[in-house]
Amino acid sequence: MKLMFSISLFLLLPYCTRQTSDVIIESTPASSIGGVIQTELEKTVFLVCTLQSGTHDDKELVWLRNEAAVDLKDGNKENRSSVCISPVIIEDEGATFTCHLKSNASNKASVTLNVTYHTDISGSEEVTVEDGESLVLQCHMRANPMVTSMTWKLNGSLVDLLTSSFIITSDGITSKLQINKVERSLHEGLYQCTATSPVYGERSKSFQLTVTEKTLKFPLMPMIAGLVVVGLTALLAIISRWRKIARCCK
Repeated sequence: MKLMFSISLFLLLPYCTRQTSDVIIESTPASSIGGVIQTELEKTVFLVCTLQSGTHDDKELVWLRNEAAVDLKDGNKENRSSVCISPVIIEDEGATFTCHLKSNASNKASVTLNVTYHTDISGSEEVTVEDGESLVLQCHMRANPMVTSMTWKLNGSLVDLLTSSFIITSDGITSKLQINKVERSLHEGLYQCTATSPVYGERSKSFQLTVTEKTLKFPLMPMIAGLVVVGLTALLAIISRWRKIARCCK
């Protein structure tokens, strides 16, 4: 019996806590029971904090975004205060907005934004590299919800990680395809990265890779240094020669 009573009391605590607060937040779009607001990039979220009936000497309200104070204009602080997030950006994902009574920070209410967005993958790009050089192609895969898969193709077929010297790495934000030594016969062609999202489906970006012949490169700085030395030597030789001629003429 004691165990059942303890469990029942534990389940009632969150409900009682919400009811004892005189501060409530209403939102557009509406939040879920857990105080989570579902929204998307570029949308607008409107929050209204209201001080319910009660005896309060100080009726000023304070807004926080992830524990940082939100600047409010005069006339938007007492009894009722509103905040507008427009447009919603990636950095708003997971942000918690809290409204509390200035004189009693424990008298508060909070909501959290869940911002969904697709990967920033689209379009095409022309890439040129010399034979024998290294190459890195990358696609941004950051998204909410996270992508379920990320694939790389060359001329319509999945890249061969075993025989074509490809290296694929990912940190959850960017997927990279690396080739340490490009060979025209193996690597030239059309590359495509494709991210698959459970919400937004597939999104792709293509890279047209052209491999050119290796050109002979001269070290510029050593050449300049050599030319400077040769020039100074020639100048000193000319000056010395003129001095000898001048002595002969006297």
